[in-house]
Amino acid sequence: MGIVKIAALVIGVLALAMGLLWIGQGLGIIMWPASSFMLDERPWAVRGVGLALVGAAAIWWSRRR
Repeated sequence: MGIVKIAALVIGVLALAMGLLWIGQGLGIIMWPASSFMLDERPWAVRGVGLALVGAAAIWWSRRR
């Protein structure tokens, strides 16, 4: 596996995890940290979906032969 694909895999996993966190915070499911401005704010859930999709696409691309 090339260095570019490894980097895409790492970035994709991080983006997917961050996107899922943003979704959880935006929907009010994850209420951590308590001082976050993202809690229960729907726009952050939408942004999280976009980031999670980018992360999933990067993971998919990095796993292709």
